[in-house]
Amino acid sequence: MLSNLRVAVVHEWLVDYSGSERVLEQILQLFPQADLYAVVDFLPDRLRGFIQNKQVKTSFIQKLPFAKTKYRSYLPLMPIAIEQLDVSGYDLVISSCHAVAKGVLTGPDQLHISYTHSPIRYAWDLQHQYLRESDLDRGVKSWLARWLLHQIRIWDTRTANGVDSFVANSQFIARRIQKVYRREATVIYPPVDVDNFALVSRKSDFYLTAARFVPNKKIDLIVEAFSQMPDRQLVVIGDGPGEVKIRSKAAGAKNITLLGYQQPQVLRDYMQRSKAFVFAAEEDFGITPVEAQACGTPVIAFGKGGVLETVQGIEQDSPTGVFFPEQTVSSLIAAVEKFESCHDRITPAACRAKALRFAPARFRQEFISYVEQAWTAWQA
Repeated sequence: MLSNLRVAVVHEWLVDYSGSERVLEQILQLFPQADLYAVVDFLPDRLRGFIQNKQVKTSFIQKLPFAKTKYRSYLPLMPIAIEQLDVSGYDLVISSCHAVAKGVLTGPDQLHISYTHSPIRYAWDLQHQYLRESDLDRGVKSWLARWLLHQIRIWDTRTANGVDSFVANSQFIARRIQKVYRREATVIYPPVDVDNFALVSRKSDFYLTAARFVPNKKIDLIVEAFSQMPDRQLVVIGDGPGEVKIRSKAAGAKNITLLGYQQPQVLRDYMQRSKAFVFAAEEDFGITPVEAQACGTPVIAFGKGGVLETVQGIEQDSPTGVFFPEQTVSSLIAAVEKFESCHDRITPAACRAKALRFAPARFRQEFISYVEQAWTAWQA
């Protein structure tokens, strides 16, 4: 029924292969005939396979000075840029959106489905956190940023009217969509390549955390907590702008090993062998906790956001992890101690079973069924 449709897929920006790009990859597998649009496309040749080497149709921002490295700085221009992408010749438009992609202009004879990773986080409930972490919480630049975010909120709310159907990547994001746009959203969890993370039942005596060293990942909090637990070994994988701060917190702590950036196969090996994976971020969904569980590895996580839907708490049947209620050192230390006292209740098999719920095949089946139903209802 859908194979004869003219389909356009609109993505935010194409610069790497991370969470939203994994969703895009599966959508393009379902709609190989689709044309692909984005604000900018700076994908290296080695990554173009996941978009089937398609020629991407981009906006005028693609040609602006320093766009390859500073494309985020052009956020004020992105609303008008996305509106200049001409998708008027398509029957079905699918936007993959965490910022502006849903703002693409569609007509009354087109069905627009938006897979929403989140409404623009830094413009809505996370604005104050964003301003603090960007050193924009005071002064003239702060007021300029606040005015800009206010204008983006107005635009973001208005463009929600151009979406016929919302799909959210978690119940957490469905609630955010309801709060911001006053629209219902169907939850279809993102795909996680669980087959690439084999189950290993034999664990070593160390904890693992891995992420970019950016403020919202809270790697500094994890390092500080383990520096106060000298009998607990922690391995940290990742790099980023916060590396100096994190290394200073780990200085003198013989139980903390900072490995820097590692290739995926090295990260996978540590994930398979670790006693538990520690995750302190508040994420919309959170892929790495699912990857850890696919390895049979329990998760110790901050108990807010999408992780509440991907990890089974210790108080539940077939638990796969332990939650801590606050992003504080003391709260994390208490969670580690709780895990040590009851980790025998968590089995590698239960962790693996929880992760399998997020396999790519499940995503493709749920998403194509949703689009078919939406198309049938819309036609009627």
